[in-house]
Amino acid sequence: MTPKRKMKMILKKPSLPVETSAAVKPAQSWDAISVARLIRENSTAEISPSFLYLGRAETKLLRDHLAEAFGAASVMTLHETYYMGLKVVSVDADSYLQTGGRKIIRSEYLPSLLNAS
Repeated sequence: MTPKRKMKMILKKPSLPVETSAAVKPAQSWDAISVARLIRENSTAEISPSFLYLGRAETKLLRDHLAEAFGAASVMTLHETYYMGLKVVSVDADSYLQTGGRKIIRSEYLPSLLNAS
């Protein structure tokens, strides 16, 4: 499946599979380390994800996390919010956490920045 096709599917709000088990408890707070690990696992040296897709439960956890850091008035909505460099997109699912899209890291600028003194 190509990235464009996958993006269209998510925007059409498909029924997304959710792993449920009696042993799995829903998260009680936002886990920034796990999200950073997910982003890193879906990145290469040249390409990284551009979107962070969240279900309703994860959207609430992120909103609460950001409200604690910046104040509740600052995060009434996550519309046009970026988290760890990824645009946050809420999907119509009870629980969902995934990255998607592609952004190319422009490494050709890096050597000139490193040599500047």
